[in-house]
Amino acid sequence: MAMNRAWKKQVTSIPSGTQIQGKFKGNSYLIKRKIGEGAIGTVYLCQFGKQTAALKISEKQTSMTLEVNVLKALKQVRGNLLGPALLDVDDWLAPNRQTYTFYVMEYVHGESMQQFFRKNGASWLGLLMVQLLEDLEKLHKAGWVFGDLKTDNLLISQAPPKIRWIDVGGVTQIGRAIKEYTEFYDRGYWGLGSRRAEPSYDLFSVAIIFLEIFYPQRFARPETKRANLLFKKIDKVKALQPYAPVLKKAITGKYTTSAEMQRELKQIIFSRKNQSRSKTGKIGLSEAMWIFLFSILSILTSLCF
Repeated sequence: MAMNRAWKKQVTSIPSGTQIQGKFKGNSYLIKRKIGEGAIGTVYLCQFGKQTAALKISEKQTSMTLEVNVLKALKQVRGNLLGPALLDVDDWLAPNRQTYTFYVMEYVHGESMQQFFRKNGASWLGLLMVQLLEDLEKLHKAGWVFGDLKTDNLLISQAPPKIRWIDVGGVTQIGRAIKEYTEFYDRGYWGLGSRRAEPSYDLFSVAIIFLEIFYPQRFARPETKRANLLFKKIDKVKALQPYAPVLKKAITGKYTTSAEMQRELKQIIFSRKNQSRSKTGKIGLSEAMWIFLFSILSILTSLCF
């Protein structure tokens, strides 16, 4: 029993250089370092031949099977790869003869949202909000919500910048109870809605994610007037002012679909660009590039739908 407990603990801190070999398929993965840990399992950067990947391992076989099924389902969503690509699923027979379930997925290269906006500034806010909402709309139409939507589960890849999902463990079928959440991003924690899996649950989290960019240390939840506190936090950030009406509606559950929020956000963005051009009479290079990227994104979206 003591040995089993020791190995359960060790699965959360597998040393670099350990070889994880699949019990059934025989594929071998060299553990490089730990890159994440959650309620379900631990994620490691690993090497498979010349390929770098992410390996998640846990003793919770049922939960891991559910996550694998979610990754497979996401792969089928209108042909769009929303989550990381699933590469392998197998069991590992540990030295104590206990079996652990693992799966291997694409290792997404990118920056955290904090890093990206610190380097590139707030001019990307609107575009990345729209892109995240477009991906969520595809997910919602397929019958799922993200659930545990937070900055830790997102990265921004480059060329061009795009938000990628790196952990889909909280994805839940619409109509069910949210199975995994983080309090700061959870509308139930703020007393602003239920934990029922529906699009508006994710949209609340979207608003909190973009608010957190400017409050990396977060802030305490008051006993009363919680929505008012969030509104005040938004109002204090100059870069969020143009998007404040949309963010506040998301916080109070006024949107029932991602498409509604996305539509109003695009109206604000194009209105701002038109105002900027009317004042200067010309378009700067960075603005032209921004409009080009936004147009390409809109065209791709229309083709997908």
